[in-house]
Amino acid sequence: VQLQESGPGLVKPSQTLSLTCTVSGDSITANNYIWTWIRQPPGKGLEWIGGIAYSGSTYYSPSLKSRTSISRDTSKNQFTLQLSSVTPEDTAVYYCALLPTYWGQGTQVTVSS
Repeated sequence: VQLQESGPGLVKPSQTLSLTCTVSGDSITANNYIWTWIRQPPGKGLEWIGGIAYSGSTYYSPSLKSRTSISRDTSKNQFTLQLSSVTPEDTAVYYCALLPTYWGQGTQVTVSS
């Protein structure tokens, strides 16, 4: 299984961060998987953002739930992250993953005007 994140590397404060994860090697609708978004701010540990299950059910971190939306495009075997009303504190490397084994390479997102 391979995962690849894509999206803009720079987002302005108050805007919406949008990232896409393209999956190859398995279907996002198959098995009992939960496809996950995780981030790592500079100098800090990993933070679980949320995920979308093979069934389409979504799960969110309570601390980010009000600003987060995870969806999918099954025709493209992709799932997406949208994080609204971003601030500089949302600057991080964002990863998509099929925990615990399969991770994308990560993409740097900087929130700055």
